Amino acid sequence: MSAVATRSPARQRAGQRPFTIRHFPLVLLAGVLIVAALLVLHISVGTVDVSPGDVINVLTGQQTDELTHTVVWELRLPRALVAVCAGAMLALAGAILQSLTGNPLAEPDLTGASAGGVLFAVLWLSRQLVGWSTAPPSAEVAVIALLGSLASGGLVYVLSWQRRTSAVRLVLTGVLVSTILRALTSLVLLRNQNAIGGIVLWIIGSLNGRTWVHWDAIWPWALLGVPLGLVCAGAANGLQLGDEIAAGLGMRIERVRALLLFVAVLLTAGAVSVVGALAFLGLIAPHLARRIVGDDARRVFPLSAVMGAILLLIADIVARSVTQPNELPVGALMSLLGAPFLMFLLWRGIR
Repeated sequence: MSAVATRSPARQRAGQRPFTIRHFPLVLLAGVLIVAALLVLHISVGTVDVSPGDVINVLTGQQTDELTHTVVWELRLPRALVAVCAGAMLALAGAILQSLTGNPLAEPDLTGASAGGVLFAVLWLSRQLVGWSTAPPSAEVAVIALLGSLASGGLVYVLSWQRRTSAVRLVLTGVLVSTILRALTSLVLLRNQNAIGGIVLWIIGSLNGRTWVHWDAIWPWALLGVPLGLVCAGAANGLQLGDEIAAGLGMRIERVRALLLFVAVLLTAGAVSVVGALAFLGLIAPHLARRIVGDDARRVFPLSAVMGAILLLIADIVARSVTQPNELPVGALMSLLGAPFLMFLLWRGIR
């Protein structure tokens, strides 16, 4: 059998894009520059007009008036930074899960981490309505949601284990656990209907009101999870060859699969604990990255993270500028964009 015939489909598809592969560092650099430009634009948009020049002056420590400094540094910069981190984390988690399961429709919610984090946050926020103490600070909510995400992700892995894990069993277990957890969340809200107004943002995902407290809650998990996910790209490539071939190459399949799932859950948990359950971002960004650089996880993973940051910044800019003065939660806009994208993927698959 010739060398061309023995190449994996992933390598053959990647080989169809020699220009982007050869110049991948430039592609990645262009993405980072776009993120930086969108960050400035994101800070400029709002009820108080701030020019991009003033934003740059504040960020570089140059002299500006007190109002501009407060609006940029205290109100808008932390929200923009949270958007960058959350978008990158959810997109990278989606790319990892799509490689892990071989399912192009996989996204972070597949691990159960999103639904678990939302359930724990809803329980914590509604506790004053069932005879507990008053609502906690937002930092405590983030910690509770993080614990819920990690617990539900671990539950999915344990339930999918039968001597060994499999991609199909992992997908089915994740869907089942997520459905049950969402049903429990609905029951909690039905019993405490007065809490719906304050909790709905956790269910659909939002960046409204994010401050330095939320930034302090998310950046440690991004600093831990994103580099770990990028390091796992080579292992993800091995899994895409199939279990038999990967095992023949000396890869310990179960350990690799458990590690990838753990990293995906960690990334999802860290993001959901601060911004809530943002749907479709982890589905769309990896697909866009693959269209640009092929299927090699060593390129898809970093570009997916950059694409996730770009998409979430754009979505939040649109949500803030179109719906002023009442801001539309960015999760609602992502759902409006994600549903047609999912239909397109299904239509292309049927063809």
